Amino acid sequence: MALMITDECINCDVCEPECPNQAISMGEEYYQIDPGKCTECVGHFDEPQCVMLCPVACIPTNPSHVESRETLMQKYLRLTQATA
Repeated sequence: MALMITDECINCDVCEPECPNQAISMGEEYYQIDPGKCTECVGHFDEPQCVMLCPVACIPTNPSHVESRETLMQKYLRLTQATA
């Protein structure tokens, strides 16, 4: 599954620079995650970096974007090939 940031976000700026896929950006009121770029850090790290660093625990999985680990790995490979 891709991750999402809830309205509990305090805009602390910790997550955005840590995202290896540059999937996190500032939305109208708080940060948001682009599900097309989010791999939950599959291919980069063992755990999602944004979740590990978030001081208010406002980054759950996005139920609208259910993906298996295999699908996330395929997305990672597609994204990394596009930047190569």
